Order: sequence, then structure tokens, then C-alpha cells
Amino acid sequence: MDVSVENTGGLERRMTVTVPAERIDQEVGSRLKSMTRTVRLDGFRPGKVPLRVIEQKYGLQVRLEVINQVVNSTLQEALVQENLRPAGEPSITPKDSQPGEPLEYTATFEVFPELSGSIQYGFKVTKPLVEIGEDDIAGMLDNLRRQRATWNAVERAAQSGDQVTIDFEGNIDGAAFAGNKAEKMPIEIGSGSMIAGFENQLIGVSAGDEKTLEVKFPDNYPSAEVAGKAASFAVKVHTVSEQVLPKLDDDFARAFGVAERGMDGLRQEVTTNMQRELKGLISSKLKQQVFDGLLESNPIEVPRNLIASEVQQLQSQQANQGADAAALEANAERRVKLGVIVSEIAKQNQLQIDPDRVRDLVETIAASYEKPEEVVQWYYGNQEMLSGVQSAVIEEQVVEWVVEHGDVDVTEQQTTFNALVEEAKQSQG
Repeated sequence: MDVSVENTGGLERRMTVTVPAERIDQEVGSRLKSMTRTVRLDGFRPGKVPLRVIEQKYGLQVRLEVINQVVNSTLQEALVQENLRPAGEPSITPKDSQPGEPLEYTATFEVFPELSGSIQYGFKVTKPLVEIGEDDIAGMLDNLRRQRATWNAVERAAQSGDQVTIDFEGNIDGAAFAGNKAEKMPIEIGSGSMIAGFENQLIGVSAGDEKTLEVKFPDNYPSAEVAGKAASFAVKVHTVSEQVLPKLDDDFARAFGVAERGMDGLRQEVTTNMQRELKGLISSKLKQQVFDGLLESNPIEVPRNLIASEVQQLQSQQANQGADAAALEANAERRVKLGVIVSEIAKQNQLQIDPDRVRDLVETIAASYEKPEEVVQWYYGNQEMLSGVQSAVIEEQVVEWVVEHGDVDVTEQQTTFNALVEEAKQSQG
């Protein structure tokens, strides 16, 4: 078997394989001969059909079957021989061949980039140092109180933190637009639920007031119809209500499912959850920095077909419905590049997926559900979901290895839990 490989540009390779005629003809002859013992044809006794008759009737079919099988087997042999790793299925183009002639075909494919021994580091990362204090816990308990808050109508002007119930109708240059009006809609002033400038203009209104609000939609607003445009909203105020927070007592703890130890139990659960969240926030911040550094330090070309496949996967996810095509492709390319780099780091440093960490991550995910034990069982019974967790774990292991053993300048920075949470929110959009 002769093999030649041509670099057609970038990561694309065209491999030509020539298989000796004897390999094809011998296999065809062997199969046809064995058929004489099993084929039944009118006019011939079982097992007595002449070989020439078998050849006339089945020769072409058998030859095509043999060629197909030989192409599949020799393709793998050729790839191993030439030390090539195709990214995706090769495109096969066979040349016409007659009995007694060599079989020749070409396989066109992209290969994974070669990174062995060339991973570069030399970038900087900042590692947050955070301690969860009493103020952080008190703030989280206040958040829980606001989740259980009630509203009492008041006979005064609205203040920040109040809830106003309004009718509104908006227009842009005198014309209506999709979603431009609502009736008796409750809005908490300062919650950020409306576009910038809307809520602040409600400070000072009282029940029965009518007012026109002037606002501008952000340039990146999801609806292109209104993005970046100025709008006027005619508002009618029905009620102004102030927030009434529940007391921090055992009844409050029971409302959050903590029946034992009352508020002490709730505080402990809140602290545990915050510590779990903090661990994730620190890990995510380090991961983002390390991944950015690896991409900048290791510019690589990746197969286009892998990017296309990743785009399709992203498009199927709910969060990416309607996403900009260019942004989607850029994200897909980033993910593919990182996949190659992370895989190579893991390979070079013999990093294996830690099953204990996989279990811990699954249990962490499951902890937010009502029946965590069932969620854990479901993950371990669903290979696709479990593979996603395993990928996340090996990424964490790679990040840790890079920070600890790579040529990376690590600076520790004191910060707060709330600052880290806010930073994470802003990075998510």
C-alpha cells in the first residue's frame, strides 16, 4: 500500500492511498468462491452453481462491497502510518478501477493542530482573597427577607425602594412598538427591572398622578426595533406601597425549609451556601483569566468543521436563541481552541479526571434541587450530562495546574464577597 500526503493549506490534508490490485482481487475471488456453496439458482443443484455464473450475477456487487471495506480499513492504516489525527470524518473520493488494476482513492480532511511541547504561559492572573464575614451573612439574610417581603399601600410620594403600580404606554416618534404598554404593573423603584432612567423618574409620584417619562433604550437592547432610540412613556400611578420585611425568627427559618435549630440553622445553611458560591466565583474568575491567557499566548488554527459543529451545538441551547451569527461563531471558535489547548495540557501533564471531584460537582449541582439524591442518580444515569460535568472537572484541574506549575505570575487581591458577586453579574452581561 502506497500513501502520499499533500498539505493543501492550513490544517487541510489530501491523502492519496493506492492499494495493490491483488488485495482487492483476492478478496473478491475468495468471497465469490464461498458463495458457490450457499447461493441457490434455478437450474442448479444447491452447492453446484458454477463460479463463472456466480461471477456474472454477483461479481460487481461483491467487488463494490470489498472496495468499500478495503477503503475503510486502509484509511485507518494510512492515518496511523502517517501519524495523522483527522478532525471529523474524511471526505473520500475513489478513482475508477477495473479488476486487475490497483485501487486508488483520496481522503480530504482537516487535522488537529500540533501543540506537543509548545504550550506557552508567561501571563498574569489575579487570585481573589475573600473571607465571608458577619456583614456578608447579614446582607444575605436581608436578601432572603426581601424575597418574603409584603407591600403596604401608603399615602405619600414614592421613594427609592417603594413599589408603584402603574399603567404605561410608550411611543417612539409618536408610533407604538411591541410591548409598549401595560396595565397595573408593579415596579420596585431601584430594582433595575426597567430600562435605565425609567424607575428614577417615578420617585416623587403619588397615587393618582399622571406623568410622562423620557428614556432612551440601550444600543444593545435585544429588540432591534427600539435599540438606541428615545421613547416617551405616558404613566398613570394607581398605588404607592412601602416594603414590609418579615422578622428574623424561627417562623422565618421554617419558611425556608429549616425546621431544626431555627435561625441558627438557617444562618448555618446560608453560610454553607455562600461558601459554596464563593468557591465557584473564585474558580470562575481564575478560569476566565487562565483561559484568556492561554488563548493569547498560544495562537492556533483550528479545523473549520469543528467550529461549525460547535456553532450548531450552541444554536441548540436556549441561551443562544436569536444570538448574532458572528458572535456565535467567535464564541464557538474560542471554545474549540480552548478545547484543543486544555486537552493538550492535560495530556502533557498526565492529568486524569478525578472521580471524587466529579461526584462533588454533581452533588453541588444537585443541592439546589428539592430532591438532590434523585438528581445525582439522574446525572450518573445520563452519560451526556455526566460527560459535561467531567469536562468541567478536567478544566478545573488544568486551571489549577497552570496556576500552580505553569510560568504564571499570580497576584493575590483582597476583595469582598459582594464585590465578587457583582463582578460576576457584570461579566455575564
